[in-house]
Amino acid sequence: MARPIVLSNGELHVGINNFGLVHDFYYPYVGLENHSAGKDLRHHVGVWVDGELSWLDNNAEDWQTSFSYPHKGLVGHITAVNQRLGVVIEFDDAVDAHMNAFLRNIHVVNSVDTPREIRLFTHQAFAIGDSRSNTDTAQYLPDSNAIMHYRGKRVFVVSGMFDDMPFDQHAVGIFGIEGKEGTWRDAEDGELCMSNVEHGRVDSALRFTLQLEPHGSGRVHYWIAAGTSMRDALQVNKSIQEKGVDHYMHSTLDWWHKWLEPAHQVTDRMEVKYRDDFLHSLMIIKSQIDKRGAVMASTDSGMLNYWRDAYAYCWPRDGAYVLWPLIRLGYTEEPLRFFEFCRRVQHPSGYLMHKFRADGALGSSWHPYVHGDIVAPPIQEDETALVLFVFAQYYGMHKDEKLLEDFYASMVKPMAMFMADFIDSSTGLPRPSYDLWEEVFLTTTYTTSVVYAALLAAGDLAEAAGDADNAVAWRLAADDIYEAAHKHLYNKSRKSFYKGILADGRSITYDERIDASSVFGAFMFGLFPAKETELQSALQSLLDAFPTHEGSYGLPRYEGDNYLRNEHSGQGNSWFISSLWLAQYCVEAGDDQTAHKILEWVQSHALNTGVLAEQVNPVTGELLSVAPLTWSHAEFLATILDMITEPEE
Repeated sequence: MARPIVLSNGELHVGINNFGLVHDFYYPYVGLENHSAGKDLRHHVGVWVDGELSWLDNNAEDWQTSFSYPHKGLVGHITAVNQRLGVVIEFDDAVDAHMNAFLRNIHVVNSVDTPREIRLFTHQAFAIGDSRSNTDTAQYLPDSNAIMHYRGKRVFVVSGMFDDMPFDQHAVGIFGIEGKEGTWRDAEDGELCMSNVEHGRVDSALRFTLQLEPHGSGRVHYWIAAGTSMRDALQVNKSIQEKGVDHYMHSTLDWWHKWLEPAHQVTDRMEVKYRDDFLHSLMIIKSQIDKRGAVMASTDSGMLNYWRDAYAYCWPRDGAYVLWPLIRLGYTEEPLRFFEFCRRVQHPSGYLMHKFRADGALGSSWHPYVHGDIVAPPIQEDETALVLFVFAQYYGMHKDEKLLEDFYASMVKPMAMFMADFIDSSTGLPRPSYDLWEEVFLTTTYTTSVVYAALLAAGDLAEAAGDADNAVAWRLAADDIYEAAHKHLYNKSRKSFYKGILADGRSITYDERIDASSVFGAFMFGLFPAKETELQSALQSLLDAFPTHEGSYGLPRYEGDNYLRNEHSGQGNSWFISSLWLAQYCVEAGDDQTAHKILEWVQSHALNTGVLAEQVNPVTGELLSVAPLTWSHAEFLATILDMITEPEE
């Protein structure tokens, strides 16, 4: 299930699902320790009116729900309308920019001609620490007018106000064990049992009673304060009780308005139709970045319903692509922290592993060290190369000598030394590693392209650092790769680039599948210059293999892509990333008309909040995999920036 609203401050991250309910609750890292992952853990919201209780998710057919980011900041707006009951609920949601609190300003509207009592119920369920063991505690705190959920060093204090009065009923119970479905069931008669404590697999519910005039309304202020101790969480709770949700909503919007200033300096140079989605994408990217530097691929945990794992990891490649448009816009804090993160997790041999958790620990992987007769680290070499390449672009923009002092010896040099040495002696190309799609062990055209560009960039950094010997050595290594690529990687029979080759010392195996990353990697990183015949032919072969047409400008990743593919989707699903790469090529080639059509296709398949998924079913238009996917948003930003950047003379 997609997350049309995501909210974050770099420590606390909340994902709102299609019912308007909390469905991801990460703390104290973005993407790590999801305390509300899974169907049983989504936080119910319901109204009791005229003797009937209706939950936004369990009675979803009665509710029409819409989502937006209308405030020029990462504050979400949700409208849920129930015409049958004559009730409208509006949420303004935020994660406070300065302290760890999730805030909801809930506007309850009586849309009928008679006065009514409407009871609003909020329900909270956690598996604290993302644990499935039954050792959490929830208890009512009369002195704080709150419910506290806690386990170890994770504490969540839940409270709310209506007309300066706290909730009027509460209940604490268990769910998912001992035959109990959940404390939210206790609300179905409009009353809560006022139970005060429970331990195990625990949840809680609050009630707010509103007396509303015909077509009248009232506002409930609700919040969850988070802390690593009871004292910390209670202090946040007390601050909200004293200053109010509105105060913190406004201060959070002020923070976002200031953070967006670099983007506002360029939005007037882009077409009006792109401006809102540009800003939304930028904020969504920011929501996926942990304050300690890790860039999450996606915090949408919905994949856990049908896969072994989700995307809440930092792939260094994804992170580098994501930070590139921020660097172009002039942001410095997020790139610096990302480079510090990469330096911190770097292998002693100089490379970066497959993926990492937000705390820097090694992430899960399915890549072995042994590949038939070949023993090699289980890596995607492009991840190391792209981080170095983007760091070089960052240095080139700022020319700050402290960057070289901090990163040259500790990160740049080990990475470049590894790449210059990680060469197959029989081909002159980089030794095989896993491709950027994480599926095949090859020397791919894409990875070769990034390594080539990274070694050239490392040579420039070495020269700036006064390391003349390595500057020469790394540039020569790049030149050798360039020559080897032109010898081995172009498939004359298909007039395209090989997806990759695998040399075992005796023979070379060729993967002839046309892959979007091969074409655009060779283009973007200069391995095959744009005006060369090979690149022009490869691009045409790509378009012949994946023809686009009016209304459908989505490209798959490669021929026969089976990931989440249905039997009617031809070569595979459309990916926003590969489609936007084509748009970027079109901009470079002067074909702005096609680039605009691709951008419009992307926007037409975004959620109303601008959230982009990973894939689109080309037959049904259904969004597939996670939403948001941070990399999709980064390519959207990069494409628009390409279109408004003045060409070099």
